[in-house]
Amino acid sequence: MSRERDAVLRRVTTTAREIRLRVLDMVYTVQSGHIGGSFSEAEILAALYNHILNIRPDDPKWDKRDRFVLSKGHACPALYAALALRGYYDASHLNTLRRFGSILQGHPVIKTPGIDMTSGSLGMGFPIAVGMAIESHLIGKSNFAVYTLLGDGEINEGLVWEAAQTANKYRLGNIVAIVDRNYVQNDGFSDEIMPIEPIDKKFEAFGWRVWKIDGHNVEEVIDALEAARDYGDGPACIVAYTVKGKGVSFMENDRYWHGKAPNREQYEQAKAELEGAAP
Repeated sequence: MSRERDAVLRRVTTTAREIRLRVLDMVYTVQSGHIGGSFSEAEILAALYNHILNIRPDDPKWDKRDRFVLSKGHACPALYAALALRGYYDASHLNTLRRFGSILQGHPVIKTPGIDMTSGSLGMGFPIAVGMAIESHLIGKSNFAVYTLLGDGEINEGLVWEAAQTANKYRLGNIVAIVDRNYVQNDGFSDEIMPIEPIDKKFEAFGWRVWKIDGHNVEEVIDALEAARDYGDGPACIVAYTVKGKGVSFMENDRYWHGKAPNREQYEQAKAELEGAAP
């Protein structure tokens, strides 16, 4: 492995750990927010914002920037942490999550530096991302790529598949969808609520090129994102198998932590576990 590659892996791994710590602090401080799905997406966001996306944090509206849409918008605490760590705004904003007048609301809004589209109503962010990719692909306004992150429960929404076939119709080689396959929704296990496997075969049937990865293995995440970015012969999808609440023993695979805040004792235990994880 080259020194440059090793440095990327270490940077993304360290950032993912820092994202989880920042999310824990945010949600505990305001006693509100979605922690489980934020933890499951940490490596994905760390790789996007520290290696993949063509962006300028000092110029958030740069017209040639790559776009990112968090379709599973409730998991925005991790996105807010990733943006702060990348320099879009001062980290002091993080502890204002969901407060009146804050730039960091309970779901992403476009007024926040680094947020390319308001999202949160499940299923709607993905079609918007497809529309962005169509703009770049057909109009050629700025030749940017579009990345979007969906929850696995979210793909129960029918408009997700309408958008998927639209991306195939236009052979959008500039869109990458990532499915955070953490198996848990607010009301229980996703496979019990509505079976959705085989996710890869379904996207393939809609004309997408698909990669399946361990969403917490940084090398696999980076390799898949690079391959999807460079594919170019139509839409690309990465199914990232993850763990809800990843990194904290009592939060993992527990639907209770979809949208709950820890008490003092839980916060201290979670912080100790995350700080003790190897960077």
